[in-house]
Amino acid sequence: MTATKIVNYTPEMVETIVEGYKAGKSVEALAEEVGRSTKSIVAKLGQLKLYKSPAKEAGKREMKKAEMVAKIAEAIGATEESLESLEKATGPALMAVLKALT
Repeated sequence: MTATKIVNYTPEMVETIVEGYKAGKSVEALAEEVGRSTKSIVAKLGQLKLYKSPAKEAGKREMKKAEMVAKIAEAIGATEESLESLEKATGPALMAVLKALT
């Protein structure tokens, strides 16, 4: 009994995905275009070492939470100690508040 390899992506599909991704198309658009799931497209691009997770980009903060809380406190005329619990908020939430205040 010989094993038959199942081809999930034709060379044409791979070319469409790679060219589309490099051109800036979203993973969702590529998935729809080739009739595969978004997760499948991400996995294929990852296998080809092309996919860069947006979560890794989002993780880069402009400043530390403590610094954001200090600037928020300054903006509203409060002490940092009175806003200490704000450091438990997410970085993007703190940045949104800071930007709204300044």
